[in-house]
Amino acid sequence: MRVFDLATVPLRELNSALHTIAPGTNDTSFEVVNPRGSHSVAVGIDQPVTVEVRGSVGYYCAGMNDGGAVTVHGSAGPGVAENMMSGTVVIEGDASQYAGATGRGGLLVIKGNAASRCGISMKGIDIVVHGNIGHMSAFMGQSGHLVVLGNAGDALGDSLYEAKLFVRGEVKSLGADCIQKEMKPKHLKLLAELLEKAGVTDVRPEEFKRYGSARTLYNFNIDNADAY
Repeated sequence: MRVFDLATVPLRELNSALHTIAPGTNDTSFEVVNPRGSHSVAVGIDQPVTVEVRGSVGYYCAGMNDGGAVTVHGSAGPGVAENMMSGTVVIEGDASQYAGATGRGGLLVIKGNAASRCGISMKGIDIVVHGNIGHMSAFMGQSGHLVVLGNAGDALGDSLYEAKLFVRGEVKSLGADCIQKEMKPKHLKLLAELLEKAGVTDVRPEEFKRYGSARTLYNFNIDNADAY
């Protein structure tokens, strides 16, 4: 395992090492100590590496992750796992705004709470939040899944496309065009698989409600032309 102490080593050296890994190498385990809220830790990973960050991080940790397994043993600032393509990102603490924004694939697990706009414009990512999420989460969510074991703030799923939302707790309000939908057996099966992937073993899929798009905002409606 390669250890990078950000108290003495520039962050650029860590990210450079992660970007220059030769395919097929066995040197794929990294540990980051003393992150001290640094921004852009472990961004742009494109190899199946493992990164353990011992402490909290700032903006955009693990952004654009494509195949890596990043664990933050602390909390994360805004934009964690933004535009993630594949792999896993686990935040042991809380996550700030727009966690998993525009994510196209992979799994983001937040074991604490997530702030506003969690999963904004998600495009295929799976996000599992053990705690609560803030307002405007999954805004314009196009595809993927957002699973929340706690409560959701105002305007959940505003202007939602085809992302699927599962909330175990209370939803303060639903956004435009987001409605509660029937939880069918196929959804229970899917949710059980997502919970298992995220290491959640103490809740049942039947405890959740499903939310999705009413599909009334997809097209311009000539009958409502005067309203535009």
